[in-house]
Amino acid sequence: MLLRTFGWSFGITAAGLALAGVLWGWKGLAIVAILSVLEISLSFDNAVINAGILRKMNAFWQKMFLTVGVLIAVFGMRLVFPIIIVAITAKLSPWEAVRVAIDDHDRYEALVTNAHPAIAAFGGMFLLMIFLDFIFEEREITWLGWLEKPLAKLGKLDMLSVVIALVALLIAATTVATGVPVHGGHGTIDKGETVLLAGVGGLLTYLVVGGVSGFFEDRLEDEEEEDEDSDEGIAAEGAVEPKNGNGVSTGQVVGLAGKAAFFMFLYLEVIDASFSFDGVVGAFAVSNDIFEIALGLGIGAMYIRSLTVFLVRKGTLDDYVYLEHGAHYAIGALAVILLVTIKYDVSEVITGLVGVVLIGASYWSSVVRNRRLGEESPQSDEDKAEVASGV
Repeated sequence: MLLRTFGWSFGITAAGLALAGVLWGWKGLAIVAILSVLEISLSFDNAVINAGILRKMNAFWQKMFLTVGVLIAVFGMRLVFPIIIVAITAKLSPWEAVRVAIDDHDRYEALVTNAHPAIAAFGGMFLLMIFLDFIFEEREITWLGWLEKPLAKLGKLDMLSVVIALVALLIAATTVATGVPVHGGHGTIDKGETVLLAGVGGLLTYLVVGGVSGFFEDRLEDEEEEDEDSDEGIAAEGAVEPKNGNGVSTGQVVGLAGKAAFFMFLYLEVIDASFSFDGVVGAFAVSNDIFEIALGLGIGAMYIRSLTVFLVRKGTLDDYVYLEHGAHYAIGALAVILLVTIKYDVSEVITGLVGVVLIGASYWSSVVRNRRLGEESPQSDEDKAEVASGV
């Protein structure tokens, strides 16, 4: 199973490193390898969050995530997106932005770095909303009960997450967004208006994409409940449910499942984009060659996707029930770090360690919980299944 899930990642790693060695020599190969490790270390929490969403999808959409999703992640977010940002912020044509990226690495690095406040505000607000909606939601299983239970009660107030996110954005726009250093150390500039607009854009993107995917997911659940009731009625009457030539039910549920999965797929891609912002900008500390950055981060992104599918297929989130909690706390920390980096430099080592520590702590708490439940409950097959699923 390990080879089947990570096979493409291993193959692309070998091909990518070989290509880097041919094009840029040993130095280029080392840079691409370092960037790959950087991306993986910064995005492990992304894999956990993705797995929580991807496990709701069928096999087809999981394959879409590993194929089309990878193309979007590698070429879209790591190669095309920075060029688009440069074109917009520097008021260049797309072709001129491409020329700068290829021929003038120093200027390209400066333009991307100067666009960082807008990028950080957009991604920071999107990730902050994910964290707030999680922490304000009432749930049966809590990790830090002393904190999560009171916050869940507060979460019954409508739009509380949005209000807190907007307050955080206003604070960022009026504090860290003022006096932002210009790349190269030539003075400072006020980015308050830019941060405010970009942050609102991130908030609206979350509300639209997340809201639409949630709407179709709720509709799908309602239809499934109705379908189950209908099946029970049909079985009681001795009737057979209509099916198509392939033996698949012809109910409307299939269409709704497709819509729900499609919008959740879009939601996944936006989440990945938000996670990739710090990696793309931080990569310039290692290299300012757009193709080295895209190749290195792309290899890392491939592993994150494979890890996501691995977590889904192994049922890891069901076995270790606090992992999602730890990942969401890591998301909250990353959101704050992104907003802070509007003005101040934060080492990628710190960013990566925060996520690793939080997820590691939640994993260990899950192990302790499983051991405790295993000791307290009878060890029948049925009980073991309940303990494994976190019930």
